[in-house]
Amino acid sequence: MTPLQEQMTALAGVFQAAALVNKLAHTGQVGDAALAGMLKTLLVRNPDSTIDVYGGDDLGLREGYQLLQSILERKTDDLPRESLRYVVSMLSLERQFSRRDDLLEIAAQRLPRIEQQVELYGLTSDNIASSFGGLYQDTISTFKQRIQVHGDMRFLQQDATAAKVRALLFAGIRSARLWRQLGGRRWHLLTKRGAMLHELNTRNS
Repeated sequence: MTPLQEQMTALAGVFQAAALVNKLAHTGQVGDAALAGMLKTLLVRNPDSTIDVYGGDDLGLREGYQLLQSILERKTDDLPRESLRYVVSMLSLERQFSRRDDLLEIAAQRLPRIEQQVELYGLTSDNIASSFGGLYQDTISTFKQRIQVHGDMRFLQQDATAAKVRALLFAGIRSARLWRQLGGRRWHLLTKRGAMLHELNTRNS
């Protein structure tokens, strides 16, 4: 993969998380495969390549790529504004998170324990979502900036759904961290827009 392709894969991970959060908030459901695809990124340590973070291919990032393409093409009529707001917030919170060694240490200590729980309960179980969600609350939720998730309160008020939302946001922030480590910057969405669209169109052809 080229450096741009690697950056776009990680950025698609952020957009994928945003799309799933939006779907979960409005319908109360996301597919197990989609949920697992994002949550497992939180447990990947020392990957050999960017694509290894996402299980060896980017097929599970389809919704993320589609959302990214919509943003780059500036399709304002059907632009999913809530999902875009989640993306912007995750990118901002990642920067704050990266500066907090104490919170990074909490995550480093807790993630191996969650990985052990996965062996018992499975990656898409409510127990695992609760563990990831609790980690989000103890780290990301300590910042003044909060991500306000909008949707159907019948679903958002359910503990299991709220935990999955937090877990997905945490996974999105993990992808944001990877994107920035690969050299991605928010202004690239403007300055590299043409190159990114070309890459997306080539990928879809």
